[in-house]
Amino acid sequence: MTKKSVIVLGAGLVGRPMALDLAAKNEFNVTITDIDQQKLVGFDGLNIATRQADLSDKSLLNQLLKDQDYVINAVPGFMGFETLRSVIEAGKNVVDIAFYPEDMFDLNGLAEQKGVCAICDMGVAPGMSHLLTGYAASQLDKVEKVLIYVGGLPKKREWPWQYKAVFSPADVIEEYTRPARLVENGKTVFKEALSEAELLNFDTVGTLEAFNSDGLRSLVKTIKGDYMAEKTLRYPGHIDYIKVLKSSGFFDTDTVELQGQPIVPLEFTKKMLFSKWLLAPGEEDITVMKIIVEGQKDGQSKSFTYELYDEADAVSGIHSMARTTGYAATVALRLMDAGLWNKPGIHAPEFVGRERACVDFMLEGLKERGVLYQFKG
Repeated sequence: MTKKSVIVLGAGLVGRPMALDLAAKNEFNVTITDIDQQKLVGFDGLNIATRQADLSDKSLLNQLLKDQDYVINAVPGFMGFETLRSVIEAGKNVVDIAFYPEDMFDLNGLAEQKGVCAICDMGVAPGMSHLLTGYAASQLDKVEKVLIYVGGLPKKREWPWQYKAVFSPADVIEEYTRPARLVENGKTVFKEALSEAELLNFDTVGTLEAFNSDGLRSLVKTIKGDYMAEKTLRYPGHIDYIKVLKSSGFFDTDTVELQGQPIVPLEFTKKMLFSKWLLAPGEEDITVMKIIVEGQKDGQSKSFTYELYDEADAVSGIHSMARTTGYAATVALRLMDAGLWNKPGIHAPEFVGRERACVDFMLEGLKERGVLYQFKG
């Protein structure tokens, strides 16, 4: 039987592990592409073809897609939506993890017209967080509460920040500045990022602090619930450090003058913090997530709780955030290839989660890769 072809767009922290996973058992013909040639080093002998390309060049992207059966979109968020549009226009089924601000459902008509199945936001959070929320919600007559707690953290805590960025530090700062969408009394509300801090205890890692962040994304539209929120997890004390920077103007985007030179405080802050926040070679990270869905079924209260604790792979050196995000996408691609989910259109993970067979496939595929979700009731 002829193997199908998959191209991974973007060879960053998550793109590389995805390509390695897809090629590991010789299931697919795998290609990975990136504008940065350095990110394409080290794939020799792994049955992975590499292509250096500027993926913002639509004609070049179309050439790359021409002979592919599947696509994984893992480009940076600022170009993710237009890249997804190009993939759909090319008629290619796609799993998308590009974290862009645009509304994925704006491309639904195009996807249906082209006969393309696109599973979007299919990482860890959003991604598995939404898929499991979708499953739990489908088992209830009425959803009363959805709470998602999630954080990527360094395994080793170090003063002062007790934090390292396991994805783009620019996206991290977005979590601290972008207003958070929540649902209260069934209506969407906006709250300041970092607000409503609380402490939670986890058996695996101890006490963490949580704050409102804008991670509900499609759930605001697709799940009808009384109360819903996503909160980011950090080690205790981190919020206070960030609030000092924020209230002191270090995240401001208006230009100020310093010694006769115009500077943007936010850009200065990024420059100062990024080197301190990036994981150094050999540093390990962890991913912690807790999903709580509560509601009514046949007049009785019912709740679902899922928990995830994951560490970096000591053998391969693949970061936990790359594992939990990337493998969710590669298992979803296998789900699509198995024919369990291949309807044309734009699909949020919570749609996929309504099908028990799809949930079981995803959880089993992740378990095979050492990413374990625990159902607590």
